[in-house]
Amino acid sequence: MARVKNGVNTHRKHKKILKMAKGFYGSKHKIFTAANPAVMRALRSAEMGRKLKKREYRRLWIARINAACRPNGISYSRLMDGLKKSGIEINRKMLSEMAIYSPADFAQLCETAKAALK
Repeated sequence: MARVKNGVNTHRKHKKILKMAKGFYGSKHKIFTAANPAVMRALRSAEMGRKLKKREYRRLWIARINAACRPNGISYSRLMDGLKKSGIEINRKMLSEMAIYSPADFAQLCETAKAALK
């Protein structure tokens, strides 16, 4: 029986890692032993980045909503409480978009929230 060597599989794995390392600085995009840990670290960081992105967007939306509802005489927390009590279910992303692109409609929502709090 012939001896089985792993040259083809190893070459395939190395090519895959080096393809992912394209654009890395120095020898990290040419040499497998330098590229492998760099790629593994980049993949870990990318996973964390995807999780952080969600938090950062939520913070941005809340800041925008708060900035838009202050001139209407209500704070963010009271706006959200008022909307919940009035039975309006709208997510923060859409509230933020309304605050930017249709301030008149957003002001109407603020008035509805104020009325529900009284």
